[in-house]
Amino acid sequence: MVGFAEHKDELDALGIKVAAASVDALDKAKEVADEVNFPIGYGVTKEIAGKLGSWWESNRDIIQPTELIVGPDGKIVASSYSDGPLARTQAPDVISLVKIYDKRAQQK
Repeated sequence: MVGFAEHKDELDALGIKVAAASVDALDKAKEVADEVNFPIGYGVTKEIAGKLGSWWESNRDIIQPTELIVGPDGKIVASSYSDGPLARTQAPDVISLVKIYDKRAQQK
């Protein structure tokens, strides 16, 4: 998540807003929020994970990484679901993808 904070200027220039959430309680979420410059939600439940189509790890009662890119119309335009720390979406990848989507939109 810190990588997204480090690319804040580029994300802002493209109109990209970042938010995150976890199963953590409010106090732990505040600790993470202090390290980044975007909202951090807390208290994600198994029910919420199910609505997102995410993988819920029952052994630790946590949601596994679920990364969504939502377009200006509120529809999901890209998603990434993981069952561990591999293949996490990085800020430069989001920036590149949004630039591609913007270019395609301008060509229509």
